[in-house]
Amino acid sequence: MKKSEFGFIGDIAAMFGALPHAGFEPIGDDCTVLPMGDEALVMTTDMLIEDIHFLRGASSPEEVGEKSLMVNISDVAAMGAKPIATLLSIALPEAAQGEWAERFMRGYYEASEREGVALVGGDTTASRDKVAINVVAIGRAPMANIKRRAAAKVGDIIAVTGKLGISSKGLVDIMFGDLNTAAAKAHRKGQARVAEGIWLGAHDEVHAMMDISDGIASDIKHIMEQSGVGAVIELTKVPTDYDIRYATTGGEDYELLLTVEASAFDTIREALHTATGTTLTAIGTIVEGNSIEWLEDGKPTEIEMRGFEHF
Repeated sequence: MKKSEFGFIGDIAAMFGALPHAGFEPIGDDCTVLPMGDEALVMTTDMLIEDIHFLRGASSPEEVGEKSLMVNISDVAAMGAKPIATLLSIALPEAAQGEWAERFMRGYYEASEREGVALVGGDTTASRDKVAINVVAIGRAPMANIKRRAAAKVGDIIAVTGKLGISSKGLVDIMFGDLNTAAAKAHRKGQARVAEGIWLGAHDEVHAMMDISDGIASDIKHIMEQSGVGAVIELTKVPTDYDIRYATTGGEDYELLLTVEASAFDTIREALHTATGTTLTAIGTIVEGNSIEWLEDGKPTEIEMRGFEHF
């Protein structure tokens, strides 16, 4: 019987759980963590596959290069860490060698320069007909600042940075040939809330945190499962300019999803906006149990909310 993407990941974690971890924390967060005294290194890897994560005919090579970096350092920022370096591996079909590859690297370089991230290694190879990209991102933070999915507490406020749904709406626009909408442009480039993640990581009132790569309907479940809690989310409070389904079930927003001590939420929200200019919106509450309840204007809704899965 075919398993879901996250079922497969769970099997991998169980298979390798008995092996020595060499000081690394086990699978379960946006990054693995290597404690080093009072500091820690965090590491993650993510792939982008042509026709799955981007369309070569709809995105410029520079946009693909920038997105390749941003979606990876987003995971680092979600741990409360500062991205410091990447390794880049890329497989190129003949049609993407030469000018396309050079422009891709220009986009990757400009994003790396802007974010202060070094490129320290990688690999190149040929492929039959599709571009395949793999990035390893490395970050650093004080050990006390590391945020994990397993730290949510009953009574916490569930909150998100920015607005949700623009990337998912952008993908729909692209599929219908509308390449120049604001949503389409946002989808092609990606983002990372680096300054926000570092700032939130430095505050103990922020408990669990991760980035929103598969939609909050999927990503909140990771926090729930790791923390052993339930959640109540009010759909009318989810910040979006689009249909609520784009905001809850669409992927690749790369905003931050976090839980905050209720008594400190207003202070954290105002201070984050002052420090970074980014909004923080309360959308729900962590509760006892292991299920998620969706509300609409305070009343339970039967709308099925399911986040993005690759298979």
